[in-house]
Amino acid sequence: MLNNAAARKVAAVVIDPPAKLLVKMKVSPDAVTLTGTIGGSLSMLILIPQGQFIWAFALGAFFGISDLLDGTMARMTGTSGPWGNFLDATLDRITDGAVFAAIILWGVSQGDEWIISGALLALIAGQVVSYSKARAEAVGATANVGIAERAERLIVVGIAVLLTGLGVPYVLPIAVWVIGIAGVITVIQRMVEVRRQLRGSSSSE
Repeated sequence: MLNNAAARKVAAVVIDPPAKLLVKMKVSPDAVTLTGTIGGSLSMLILIPQGQFIWAFALGAFFGISDLLDGTMARMTGTSGPWGNFLDATLDRITDGAVFAAIILWGVSQGDEWIISGALLALIAGQVVSYSKARAEAVGATANVGIAERAERLIVVGIAVLLTGLGVPYVLPIAVWVIGIAGVITVIQRMVEVRRQLRGSSSSE
């Protein structure tokens, strides 16, 4: 989730101690991944539609730590590999879907069409962003470009949820629309990048 080297170093100070403890307790990285997905998804789907934004932010942040813990634990135990990457990426889509589905449900309860449509756009665009990367790799290219990767989307929506809980108006609809539009731009950026790579590959053969 963290692609910046400096950010990873800072996160390691917080993540390494609990990761070592869980490894010592014989907890598997897969169990942490599943727990984080289930806990985070249920927290969003239960709390956000009820307007419990501060609790949703707190529990979302708590369970979101699993996204860092499982990878750290896998490296510590030497079990990093394709299965862990596949499981993590697959379950991430569930968590992302739960976040924006919960916002849509809250928008429906409020009769707010802007939040509903913006969250739908953010949900669809986010899924396509992730899918485009997977498909790029399947055809022998990479798609590590774009202004709205998963970490950025979750940070923006997390801050918006917290500010909404603190009573700041309009921030949530603005956030979901920004995420949705940025997601569309990211998909286009990835399509252009993959096309460039495949054209270059064809011309060099």
